[in-house]
This record gives sequence, structure tokens and C-alpha cells, in this order.
Amino acid sequence: MPSYEADLNRFADADTQVLGISIDSIPSHVAWAKSLGGITYPLLADFEPKGGVAKSFGAYRTADGITERALFIIDKQGKVAFKDIHEISKQPDNEVIHDVLRKL
Repeated sequence: MPSYEADLNRFADADTQVLGISIDSIPSHVAWAKSLGGITYPLLADFEPKGGVAKSFGAYRTADGITERALFIIDKQGKVAFKDIHEISKQPDNEVIHDVLRKL
């Protein structure tokens, strides 16, 4: 997530909005952002109903009660233009995301 923070100007230049979403509570988001030195983009607490947003995007692990690590790009028509669900220890390079954005 810090890599998105570092790239916010590039995302803005692409007329995009970065948004972080997790099933954690707002106080957890505040503490997490503070532990990273601050996050300036919005964080959504998908807390109640737990995982409602994640479920709608197919990124909720019902058996575990947690979400997958995932990236989505939603185009201006509200359609999913890019979906990447990956291991929690891995994250695609931001260039992958910027390539998708350039093609929209």
C-alpha cells in the first residue's frame, strides 16, 4: 500500500482514485495507516456486514472469514477492467496497473 501512496501523482494524472478496502474496523485502519507513516487515500472499512464489498467482488474467503489480497480497476462505466487476486506476500508492480490504466 505504501507503493500506491508513493505513486499517487501518477494515479491522479491517469484520472484515477486509489481506494483501500479491508474487513478491518475504522480504528484498525487508523492504526495501520499510522504504522506506515500515513496514508492519504481513502480506506473503506468493509466491516458490517463483514466483507460485503469483498463478497461482491469474489475476494472473500468465507471458510476463513478474511479477504484475499486483491486489486481491482473499475472503469468509468462501473465495470471491472482488471482483477488480480494474489498471495498476501505478493503484489503486482505498479507498472502492471499503470499499463492497464493506459489502455482504458
